[in-house]
Amino acid sequence: MQNNNENKDNLAAIGIGAMIVFIALILVAAVAAAVIIQTAEKLQQNAQSTGDDTTDEMSGKVTIMNVFVHDADNYMVYFRLSAGSDDTADDDILWQVSCDDGAGNMQYIAGDFQDGTITRLDGTALATAGTAAAGVGYRVDINALALSGDDCGPDAMFTADERATLYLHVVGGGTTYDVLKVNDNTLGAVVV
Repeated sequence: MQNNNENKDNLAAIGIGAMIVFIALILVAAVAAAVIIQTAEKLQQNAQSTGDDTTDEMSGKVTIMNVFVHDADNYMVYFRLSAGSDDTADDDILWQVSCDDGAGNMQYIAGDFQDGTITRLDGTALATAGTAAAGVGYRVDINALALSGDDCGPDAMFTADERATLYLHVVGGGTTYDVLKVNDNTLGAVVV
C-alpha cells in the first residue's frame, strides 16, 4: 500500500524569511555606517581646514613692540614676527596709517616694508636680503606723508591733536593694529 499523503514543511519557509530579514538588517547597517563615516570625515576636514586657517592667521602676524617719532613725517616701528611664523619677505608686510586731519576728513597712507629700510635691533642688515625671520626684533621707518598730500605724520598728528591708527598686514596671514598718539613730536618720542 502506497502512502500518498503530502506533508507540509513550514520550517524551511520560516528560515528563508529569517534570512531575508537578516540580509535587510545588514544592508541597513551598511548604509547607516557609510553615512556616519562620511559625516565624520567631512567634520574632520572642516576642523582641519579651520585649524590650518587659524594657524596661518596667528603665526603669520607681526607684533608691534613700539613706535617712535623718527622725523616730521616718519615713524620708526619696532616689530617682530609672531612665534611660529615663517620667514616673511619685506614686501609681504603691508602697512597702512589712517587719521583724521582735524577737520573731519579721513586720510589714508599705505605701503609695504620694502619702502623703508628694515634693520635688526642691533643695527645689522637682514640676514637674507628683504626677509624677516621669526623671533628676531627689527625696526623700519614708515613715511606717513603721501604724495597725494594726506599727512598722518608725527608733526601733523601733534598739531591736530589727533590719533592715527597703524595697521600691519601680512599677506596670507593676520593683521595687527595700534593707535598712535603723538604727545611729543621730537625725535625718539614714544607714540604707542
